[in-house]
Amino acid sequence: MSVLLILEERGGKVSRTSWEAAAAALHLAPAQNITAVVVGAQTESLAAEAAAKAFGKVVRVEHPLLAHYTADGHSTALHQLIQQESPTHIVFPHTYQVRDYAPALACRNNQALIGDVIEIGEGPVFTRQLMQGRLNGSYRHAGPDTSAGPCFVSVQAGAFRAQLPDATSATPTETFTPTLDAAQIRTKPGEPFRGGAQTVDLGSAQLIVSVGRGIREAENISLVQDLATALGAELAASRPICDNGWLPMERQVGSSGQSVAPKLYLAVGISGAIQHLVGMKASQCIVAINKDPDAPIFEVADYGIVGDLFEVVPALTEAVKAAKQ
Repeated sequence: MSVLLILEERGGKVSRTSWEAAAAALHLAPAQNITAVVVGAQTESLAAEAAAKAFGKVVRVEHPLLAHYTADGHSTALHQLIQQESPTHIVFPHTYQVRDYAPALACRNNQALIGDVIEIGEGPVFTRQLMQGRLNGSYRHAGPDTSAGPCFVSVQAGAFRAQLPDATSATPTETFTPTLDAAQIRTKPGEPFRGGAQTVDLGSAQLIVSVGRGIREAENISLVQDLATALGAELAASRPICDNGWLPMERQVGSSGQSVAPKLYLAVGISGAIQHLVGMKASQCIVAINKDPDAPIFEVADYGIVGDLFEVVPALTEAVKAAKQ
């Protein structure tokens, strides 16, 4: 199998969700069969960042009309690249931008986009959530043969851990110049879509302490806040806490909240419903505190503490403070 991995830029760098999509691509093909693609008018820095990873090659799709994102520009340019490269799979991060143009790109190739994938199994079989995470659906492409066409897949943020091997030698880089005309661009470029204003971006946090319904009452959240403060971590929560109004919705982690991948995710009093797990299972280290030894959260945890959080959390907070003195 061969994969075209479409990388996105955020703040002048390859986005975190793009690296997560790269990790998903490794479930489809070895690194040497993955081609990383950057799109724009000037892509030197993005291409250099991608070339530092162990991909088969990096392709710079460059054209003056790609200086600003448009659905027509992206879909036309990438369609031409797909015709040249003939990959078996095209993998994207599942972002607002991808949702805007990738379905049209798939249609140009007589295919449908399998969107928001959370897992890739043997076959390959792609799993995505339905009905706000209450059900999982499994999808299989018609086949890797050329008559079926390539398979288009977008990967949910936080579903895969962004751990990629660095290149041991220079990754080959090529430039692809698509044939574009201004008349093909039917929309005027505007500011990139952004979600509602948030006072905290949990997606960029390196340390997160998250609280669940085991905290019992809103007044007890201060216990967990003290631990987060001692660690220098952001405070997050599972859905029931935010639904009750105990913490603002912008601090919710899960399928209906934010997806995160911090270095440390400390889950306090969280049972581990699947809707929550899909939003944090890509964390590098997961520590769970729960009095129920059979809580699902322990299935994904690297370290688990079975005990009463009202005893464990204050003791842990004091230990962290003492270690910092």
